Amino acid sequence: MSPNQSQNKMKHTLKQPLTKQRGSALIIGVFIITVMFLLAATLINVLDDADQQISLEVWGTRAFAAANSGADRALAELFPVDQVGVGTCNANPTGVPWNIGTDTGLVGFHGCSVNIRCNAVTTTTLPINMTQYLITSTATCSTGQCDSGTNSDASCIRVNRTVEVEARD
Repeated sequence: MSPNQSQNKMKHTLKQPLTKQRGSALIIGVFIITVMFLLAATLINVLDDADQQISLEVWGTRAFAAANSGADRALAELFPVDQVGVGTCNANPTGVPWNIGTDTGLVGFHGCSVNIRCNAVTTTTLPINMTQYLITSTATCSTGQCDSGTNSDASCIRVNRTVEVEARD
């Protein structure tokens, strides 16, 4: 074998492993891109869930504050400051919810309505005659298109909170 033939054979054996490995880099690249895509999709879902959880917490806080305001309103009607004695216990005689955002003009309560109920129980056991009042205030705050029809759940957030207050005269 001549020196040129042996050099050509050696070059050929050195090139052969490189030609066999050309497809493996492509497969590794596709695998890495797929794994990165799955990680990015998971991260997007986690961030979306966290964003929705924060929105629910904010609307829940608004509903809780609106329910407290409804209970305060009923207590103010029941025990008025400028009157001696007890006022009326019919906090919502018409059954129409109190639209706190429109009635008060407070921007934070926009989209919130409050249902207020007052029940009075009078005890006549001696030596104490007293009346106990149970005020129940339920607030519902919502945003989006909750009552728009068939696909109303797509952009709707609705939160309810209830506050009960007991008082006696």
